[in-house]
Amino acid sequence: MLDIVRLRVLAAVSRHGSVTAAARELHYSQPSVSHHLAKLEAETGAKLIQRAGRGIRLTEAGRLLAERAVEIIGRLDSASAELSAHVGLRAGRVRLAAFPSALGTFVPRAAAALAGEHPGLELRLTETEPPDALRMLRAGYVDVAVIFRYDGTAPEADGIRLLHLLDDPSYLVIPDPEKARGVADVPNMADVPGMAGLPDAADALGRREHPVPEAASAPVPGAADGLASYRDSRWIGGCDRCRTHLLELCDRAGFEPEIAFTTDDGVAVQALVAAGVGVTALPGLALRAHRNPDVTAIELPGSTRHVYAATYGEPPDPPATTALLTALTSVTRP
Repeated sequence: MLDIVRLRVLAAVSRHGSVTAAARELHYSQPSVSHHLAKLEAETGAKLIQRAGRGIRLTEAGRLLAERAVEIIGRLDSASAELSAHVGLRAGRVRLAAFPSALGTFVPRAAAALAGEHPGLELRLTETEPPDALRMLRAGYVDVAVIFRYDGTAPEADGIRLLHLLDDPSYLVIPDPEKARGVADVPNMADVPGMAGLPDAADALGRREHPVPEAASAPVPGAADGLASYRDSRWIGGCDRCRTHLLELCDRAGFEPEIAFTTDDGVAVQALVAAGVGVTALPGLALRAHRNPDVTAIELPGSTRHVYAATYGEPPDPPATTALLTALTSVTRP
């Protein structure tokens, strides 16, 4: 039986006449596209592509199969849409990919809202970072991808539609100065747009139970000067996209950070900060998903990331996808 993913790869190569362009459209690596083509040739027992100078071209068998692949994919997509419309929301499934701090905050509430409205609809969740989530979306492995981007003006790839969910500010995360100088002034996350429901950091530190000593009334180091106050500190970096954003923030503050530790685990990051071995910058959702009581968070102006629900293809979306989008917006918008 022919693999539908490999047929999609062949159809993309046929459209573009290039492995590179097909990989770009599908958000695959070039070796991955070549691998799928080789497997398809093995499955069919036919030579489907041949080298032509620096590029490739389809053989007669390759062109024939590519034409049929386009028909098969179109019919399969149509059947899926028609079946969703026929079944409606009484049964079926919808698939969502999201980054970790989204899964640790608003996605579970959206899942509960979806289940309450449509108890017969099955929701499947996958945890992955935005680039992989978009690849899964384009390949048809998920119906919705919850992603983030720091530049809200850059266009998305063709076929990707974005629904804005919330804006997520970033915070400088440092060891709790209460350890050395009494209780510090820390932000109340519930006052930040999109962060409703995050426990008050002052409550977590017990500020109301322990009055601030007079000697500790000076501002927290870094509260006024932000990142620049920690130019000589060791830093903790995360995923490539978040690390790039951190480097840009530090560059704006006039220094290059010494990244001594690398981890995407928000619990581990805050534990390292609490232990005094480094400082970091974290988005508000990460602090909302897990807040170590031994760290202080200071909002960084101009460092907001934008969170979207991404879908692929022309509207309208299937009913199940629309229901999931409705659930997501219901828990992220005031």
